[in-house]
Amino acid sequence: MIKLGVVYGLAGLVFAAYAILSIRDQTNPRRGRNALFWGLLAASFLAGDRFGDLGNGILVLILAVTAGVGRLGQGTGGGAALADRQTSALRFGNRLFLPALVIPVVVLFGTLVVKTWSLGPEPLLDPKQATLISLAAGAILAAGAAFALFRQPLITPLQEGRRLMDLVGWAALLPQMLAALGALFALAGVGRVVGDLVTTWIPMNTPAMAVVVYCLGMALFTVVMGNAFAAFPVMTAGVALPFLVHRFGGDPAIVCAIGMLSGFCGTLMTPLAANFNVVPTALLELKDRFAVIRAQIPTALPLLLINMVLMYVFAFRPHG
Repeated sequence: MIKLGVVYGLAGLVFAAYAILSIRDQTNPRRGRNALFWGLLAASFLAGDRFGDLGNGILVLILAVTAGVGRLGQGTGGGAALADRQTSALRFGNRLFLPALVIPVVVLFGTLVVKTWSLGPEPLLDPKQATLISLAAGAILAAGAAFALFRQPLITPLQEGRRLMDLVGWAALLPQMLAALGALFALAGVGRVVGDLVTTWIPMNTPAMAVVVYCLGMALFTVVMGNAFAAFPVMTAGVALPFLVHRFGGDPAIVCAIGMLSGFCGTLMTPLAANFNVVPTALLELKDRFAVIRAQIPTALPLLLINMVLMYVFAFRPHG
């Protein structure tokens, strides 16, 4: 059976390659810091289950200190020059997007079809992680398609990936770290505290009120935390499960799915979601650091309202 450990190993090898390429890049004045940062992340993926809680905690602290003392450096070695990338873009045009389309196709095929395959008594893919495993397979196949179409050197994906990751820097780790923070909040009972506060100040006596509180709470908590994955365990444990699911009989799959989408509406409106809303302004060299957020708010607010309507209409229909 192919399990999630294979995906962790693959990600670890990629970050290890970034670390090696960083230390060899003589044009980067901060190549040592870059190599340490990506090397630690590689170690986390490759051997995190062997480090134990204390070891992983120390690793995260070193990562935070490494990122906190200054941004990662950017060199010019290894990656294609800007003029070469522009020439390739003009030459290939929209064909540049074909490898990217491979990923969703493979994910759908893996999740819906390969998930049902088996090798003897065991399934081929871990049923609980089929989507993530398929995503990794899609990335590999997309890289293969890019090689076939564009005839680039084998080192190109790693060099260009390293260039982009150096540009994004520590913000690339935010989803992983904030998701872990949300899990810690759930274990600490923050969801129960939130639920008690909600019931103290808001009458949760109708499904409509519970839907509004949950969806709005997901968006607001995401604005504060910077990531819907951090808000989800807290708001779901405090509001969705006790009220929407247990008291009013809502479909947990629909409630949780639309609840997460409501959290994503909050992601569109917060600078704390740095990897989504701050990094693009840096990549595009925009003068207004909040330009991306200002452009997204008119979309986020109507979507949040639509999510509330969808949850109220579909979550409480009879289901077997």
